[in-house]
Order: sequence, then structure tokens, then C-alpha cells
Amino acid sequence: MSKDNLPVIALVGRVNVGKSTLFNRLIEDQKALVSDIAGTTRTNNEGLVIWRGKYIRLVDTGGLSFENGVALEEDIIRQSEMAMKEADIVLFVTDAQTGVLPQEKELAKRLRRIATKPVILIANKVDNKKYLKNLYEKEWFSLGLGEPFAISGASGSNTGDLLDLVYTLLNKSKRRPKKNHKIDNTVINVSLIGKPNVGKSSLFNKIIGQEKVIVSDMAHTTREPHDTMVIYDHKVGTKNIKQKINFVDTAGIRRKAKVTGKLEREGIFKSIDSATKSEIILFVVDGTNPISSQDMQLGGLLQKHGKSVLILVNKWDLIKDNSEQNQRQVKKMVYSYFPHLNFAPMILASGKTGLHVHDIFPEIMHVWNSRQTKIPVKLLEHFLEQATREHRPSRGKGTRHPKLMGIRQVGTAPPVFEIFVKYRTSVHRSYVNYLENKLREKFDFHGTPIIIKLTKMKK
Repeated sequence: MSKDNLPVIALVGRVNVGKSTLFNRLIEDQKALVSDIAGTTRTNNEGLVIWRGKYIRLVDTGGLSFENGVALEEDIIRQSEMAMKEADIVLFVTDAQTGVLPQEKELAKRLRRIATKPVILIANKVDNKKYLKNLYEKEWFSLGLGEPFAISGASGSNTGDLLDLVYTLLNKSKRRPKKNHKIDNTVINVSLIGKPNVGKSSLFNKIIGQEKVIVSDMAHTTREPHDTMVIYDHKVGTKNIKQKINFVDTAGIRRKAKVTGKLEREGIFKSIDSATKSEIILFVVDGTNPISSQDMQLGGLLQKHGKSVLILVNKWDLIKDNSEQNQRQVKKMVYSYFPHLNFAPMILASGKTGLHVHDIFPEIMHVWNSRQTKIPVKLLEHFLEQATREHRPSRGKGTRHPKLMGIRQVGTAPPVFEIFVKYRTSVHRSYVNYLENKLREKFDFHGTPIIIKLTKMKK
């Protein structure tokens, strides 16, 4: 597993200087949550910037306050420092309207220690000329980072010039911006979803192999989806495959009645939107607690959108009875709550210890390949003939015995089949389930739902 070799740009700065607004502007997407509430961004957010046909990676870090008693402040500082170390260029974002505060001086002190990479001092929120005049005051130059670069993340003013400067500097570095065709290959989008505090972030960190997301016992620590692209290096036969997988850690989703505040509402909306855009869902449940109605509602959401699913029973390290018998019983119990997800493979894992996390990648590839499967017409016709011979179609509404006239596959990801039924007859739902199970068994539709449409033949 490795990350792509794109150059990395890190946005750092104190709270409320507009980093997330600038981040959204540069990646041309409303990915980061933006609000006037200090500390909205807690975990590093990542996205791709394309400028003049070439890509770079942009990291938006949590706002720093350098004050005691601020929720998760130490974690945010640690993550910001990690981002600065990984970055090829650091964009130190300040607020031109409020000027230089003590937090900027503290952060500038830390940034001056990074002697091996460029640091660009950004004066954001320069929305009119009066703020531009302020940038010539001594306090800006006292930071020791040169003349501030004036922009407005909200309006986009001067952001093109900023990207020109960034790309010019990157063309002199070891990692250079990459053209579209070199990185724009198939990417598997995988979202982790679950209710709050089931341990998604711990699992996410273990899966991607680094401390990317802040983990805490505080409910709703993760406020918005966070993407991380990894490359899964594996063999198929004798061939080496480097598969790009984009993992998204989403905010914990809970019932509307329990949602408090605009930030949580927006974070949950983005999480659901992210899940609907992903092909594969890692559905995380807490192995130490009973399945709740909230878990069941989330399971229903997955059914509606036809997603391929892996069920991860997390916190398995805390289960005292690890016998095979207990594992079978737990799996049977979980499936009993999610009968519509009986196609989903289940992994008993631990985000804390990494137990069975290594099994997730092979499962993702198996599920992905199953999701793309296209069955030739002749094979399908032979399948239908054999299936109906083994078990005759059962009658639905009406007195006439149904007859199936043919079958074809009309879609993939997820696989969709159309079955033609003789005029003025109907097929019982149980028989459709039988055909679905037979299709899964015969053609290895592992971890993916199968959609069957019934079409009545005309006279």
C-alpha cells in the first residue's frame, strides 16, 4: 500500500482565517465544511487541485489556537505538524482583516524551523483595497516569512496567481505536478459509515496505515468526510496490480431528532452524500453493544442505493470469547438484523489493535471485481434453463402458472438483470429470491446486491 506520488501543499493557520473556504476554492468543490464557528475543521481534509492540466494534492489542516482547554487542540497541532512535514510547500494562511495575532507569531516560529521547503505567507480575506494597505505594516514582516500574498478565498481574487507561484516552485522540486493521463485511472471509492462512536476513525487510521483522523471518545469528533487515496499493490496471477482506492471516513450518522446544531447537520448530509457516491461501503457496527435501531436505519440506507457492502464488526479485541462457535453466533446474529445485507461479507475487526484489518483489502478487490461482472447472454440463457429445471417458477397473483421466457443483463455496478415473464402470469417474490441466490452462487457476485427486474411479454 502506498500513496500516489503527487506533490503535497498544506494549508495551515489559526482558527477562522478562511482555510476551508480557500481549500474549497482551489479544489473547485464544496468539500470542506465552512462556518463562523472556531475550530470547525478538526481533521486534515484532502483534495486534488488541477491547474493548467496538472494535478497536485492539497491538505486543509485544523485551525490552531495554541490555547489550553480547547477540544482536541493537541491532536490538531500534531496533525498539522505531520502535514507540514509531508508537504512540499506550506501555505501559511492569515486573516488580512484582523491582522497578525499572537497565534500567528507562534506558528511562524514553528514554520521557520522548516528550512528545507518553501513557506508562502497568505493574507486571506482581502476583499477590498483598504485591507490591501494594511499588508505593508511592520507586523507582517516581523513574522520572518517575507511579503504576504494577498488573496480572497471567498471571491477567488488572486488565487490563479497563487497557483501559478505554487506550480513554478513545484517544478523545481523532486515531486512535480502530474498530467491528467498519468493519474486519472480507475479509482475505487470506499466509504466508512456507521453511527457515532463505533470506532470508524480508528479503523480508518489502521486501514490507511497512518494517524490521519483524530480519534477520541467525544461524540461526533469527525464532523465531515475525509478522503485518503492509497495504492493497493497486489498480485493477480503473475501480474502486479497497483489499484487506487479512495477511502472516505464519514461523520457518525444519527437520527434527526438527536442531531444538534448546523455543523452536525451539514456533516451528516455530506456523509450521506459521500456514501451515495461510493461504490463500496464499509458498514461499521460496534461489537461490544447490541445492534440498535440506528444501525438498522443505516443498513436500510445502503439497501436503497444498491451499494456493495462489507460489514465490519469493530472492537472485537474487547470480546472475551473468541472461539469459532461464538464468531459464528455473532455473525448469525448481525445478519438477522440486516437480512437484506446477507450478501455482504463480514469481518470481525479491531481499529485499536489492527485485528483482521489486513483482510479488508482483498475483500474490497473481490467485491469490486464482482460488482463489474458482465455475463454473456448464452451463459445466462443456460443458467435460466437449469435453474427452472431444478425448481419450477412459483405462482404470484393469479391462477396461471408462470413461464420465464428469457433473461439478459442490462447493467453492472451493481449488476442488473431483466427477466421476461409470459403474458398474463406473475412470479412470486420468493422465486425471484431463489434466482438471485442462484446467480450469486453461479457467477460469484460477492458482496454486491443483485437487482432483478421482471418484464411481462406482450401478446
